[in-house]
Amino acid sequence: MKRSALPLLLLGSLALGGCVASIAASAVGAAIQSAKKPDDPNADPGPDALKACHAHAAQHGTVHIIDVERRSGSKAIVWGTVQNEAERRSFECRYAGKIVDFKLRAIEQRP
Repeated sequence: MKRSALPLLLLGSLALGGCVASIAASAVGAAIQSAKKPDDPNADPGPDALKACHAHAAQHGTVHIIDVERRSGSKAIVWGTVQNEAERRSFECRYAGKIVDFKLRAIEQRP
């Protein structure tokens, strides 16, 4: 009777060993996840978007910001104009933690 219990005991310990490893891996994963900075749904991306888009637009001339609109979470759109010696143009800057799109358009001059 004792002989037949030994293989069962060994198999049972292997199965439990796998469970312990799985539990340990889950605990490590949970610790890493909790250490990450959570996205704050109430955080306003406007100031960061304004700063980044203003700096990007300044490459094209003197910047005038018209509006900043929060879209969702960390997304915002900044509209404005840039003026250099030759012309004045409008821009639209899409921000999602970084600038993801920047459009520069000519402004029609009135006669």
